[in-house]
Amino acid sequence: MELRARAGGPGGKRFLFINTPSQTLILQDEIMASHVRSMMVDHLTDVLTSDQHTVKPWFNGKIDFSPPVSNLAKDGFPLVGGRVDYIGGRAVAALVYRRHGHIINLFIWPAASGAQSTTEHDGYNMVQWSDGGLTFWAISDVASSDLAEFEGFFRSAARL
Repeated sequence: MELRARAGGPGGKRFLFINTPSQTLILQDEIMASHVRSMMVDHLTDVLTSDQHTVKPWFNGKIDFSPPVSNLAKDGFPLVGGRVDYIGGRAVAALVYRRHGHIINLFIWPAASGAQSTTEHDGYNMVQWSDGGLTFWAISDVASSDLAEFEGFFRSAARL
């Protein structure tokens, strides 16, 4: 947050300007930090399996919603597993996928629909979309075209 005071007009009045980062930028910072942290401390998954029928029920009782889980191995994005993470002040589902040795973290939580966005943030590509009352954020150091392809395959497989 940046605070600036500026001497004003008549009567020497001062104006105070407050510049705060947007909620989206704060959320992107949290997602990026969680992604990096998951690989640093060997906490990539809580449940390590490519079986979507094991990962999906594993979340029961750990979070307050049921995330869609798909193994996209046939499309070049094998499921590695899942974990519970903490983003934006709440517990979220984190699904972990791999693409040519790179990790893709897909964070999911219930939220009102929002605009779709694609961005690069500190060297990581990020894509955000909403569907079926859920918000999805995918992050990885794969090429942005690979992440866009991942989103398409996941959305098609999840069919919310």
